[in-house]
Amino acid sequence: MWKEVTISTHSFIPGHLAWLVDTGKCLKTTDGKPVRVMELKHAKDDAVLSAWAKHFRNQYCRDDQIDNLCQGTNLTRAEYLRTIKFPDESAAPGPSIRAGDFGEVLVADYLEFVLAYWLPRTRYDNKVVRNESTKGTDIIGFKVVAPGRDDPKDALALFEAKAQFTRNTPNGRLQDAVNGSAKDEIRKAESLNAIKQRLLDHGRAAEVQTVERFQNLEDRPYSEEYGAVALLSSSVFNKEDVGATTTVAHPHADNLTLIVIHGSNLMPLVHELYRRAADEA
Repeated sequence: MWKEVTISTHSFIPGHLAWLVDTGKCLKTTDGKPVRVMELKHAKDDAVLSAWAKHFRNQYCRDDQIDNLCQGTNLTRAEYLRTIKFPDESAAPGPSIRAGDFGEVLVADYLEFVLAYWLPRTRYDNKVVRNESTKGTDIIGFKVVAPGRDDPKDALALFEAKAQFTRNTPNGRLQDAVNGSAKDEIRKAESLNAIKQRLLDHGRAAEVQTVERFQNLEDRPYSEEYGAVALLSSSVFNKEDVGATTTVAHPHADNLTLIVIHGSNLMPLVHELYRRAADEA
């Protein structure tokens, strides 16, 4: 269940996270588990949106890579990002992939900058098909108490995020996130291996040791934190729909964080971030 929030000592906290507000409300699932309710109160602030768009763009490729990646394509930076890297704005399933990626990155930001986990950020840059979701656990965060020394208080966070930003009928997205999270115990080894391989491919060998610390729970004990997050347009946020969620079948139900994030006009926000990410590259 939800633990006390550990405020990050991160030297930089993105401005858009100030828009992610804890409402102070807590709902209950059918089996009595608490669901934290947060609201994304975004605003028309060009400075914050541009910084957010740059951060968002860098999930797919670093700014110092774009010109090299454009070579041979006869495309501008914006054209390259729109047609090769980013999910499509209108052709299905592009918009739903955009919403899903947005939700995962926002949850990753929350884990990194607020809850003080380390996030390797390797999930999107090697996408082969832009209009497909990346396989494996959605968000994995690492927390090491004392680098270079194992501590049972070291923590691995495995979170699943499901988004619904269109249509006005609730669709059980928190239950979908819980069901996805229930599979993370099985997917963990593959997901950790994928992160490790990408880090090696990127020449980030020093960070590989952090991943390796969490690849053998039996011999090197650590704590696991599971999470399920539904990201919803306020028009589909429904207390009864959230309350119909059950965690009974989850293998780590007693160690499962449940969160709902809702906000107005989230799909237009998603498209605006992708637009800025391309145009301002």
